[in-house]
Amino acid sequence: MNYTTLVYTETLASNLTSDWRLFDCRFVLNEPEEGERRFRTSHIPGANYLHLDRDLAGPVTPGSGRHPLPVPELLAEKLRKTGVSDTSQIVAYDDAGGAFAARLWWLLRWLGHPQVAVLDGGIDKWLKENRPITRELPMGVPAGDFQPRPDNALWVDSAEVEKQSREHTGRLLDARSANRFRGENERIDPVAGHIPGAVNLPFTWNVSEDGCFKSSGTLRQRFEAALGGVLPADSMCMCGSGVTACHNLLAMEVAGMKGGRLYAGSWSEWIRDPSRAVELG
Repeated sequence: MNYTTLVYTETLASNLTSDWRLFDCRFVLNEPEEGERRFRTSHIPGANYLHLDRDLAGPVTPGSGRHPLPVPELLAEKLRKTGVSDTSQIVAYDDAGGAFAARLWWLLRWLGHPQVAVLDGGIDKWLKENRPITRELPMGVPAGDFQPRPDNALWVDSAEVEKQSREHTGRLLDARSANRFRGENERIDPVAGHIPGAVNLPFTWNVSEDGCFKSSGTLRQRFEAALGGVLPADSMCMCGSGVTACHNLLAMEVAGMKGGRLYAGSWSEWIRDPSRAVELG
């Protein structure tokens, strides 16, 4: 069986000795090396670490956002070195309700590898259930044969967002917190506010207090209300830099609502051009 959205702790535990490929995606935005430090202290057996800035994003340019899409072949080569093949089941986890693991989930789907899932509840749920952890780094494995096949129809650029905003087609869903969306508490990007016409849908709502995703029915009700009759395939998800927007796209898939696209550059790219409209409140 292939897992393409979420995988549960009991399922992962029963497959730790299989050929599944497991990736620890823990990250702290204001302490970029903290996630890897936590990984080296303890992690789920067999996991490799992927760093948001170095592995799950490409180089920042004058016109890009804070986390551009990585170069497909560079990410694919890193994955191959950990044994990833075209048929591998991949599981991503973090300690932030899936906020960073969902980025790897989306990137792999973009690269044509749908057999990827996020560990529901992450390492926190794993630890609460007293499941095994280790500080041992994975042993070397034979290189995999994964070949990236990017599907660039899965994401949009700023020009497409401007076009849809101007023509009032589609629906732009912004995953940032409500106070950042309103422009009241912007501590990350140099300009505060949001793109006119965007709907605020903080990604943190997708999970319960235990860090597990809410039911598919609950998620569907939320996204249907936000879309207001717009088809999921006509939706675009954004955030500050294209990371937590992936969480909303994952939640939509859990809800059975397929076809949403990622605004890869998101707010941090939008504001690079001062001629683009910004709205407060």
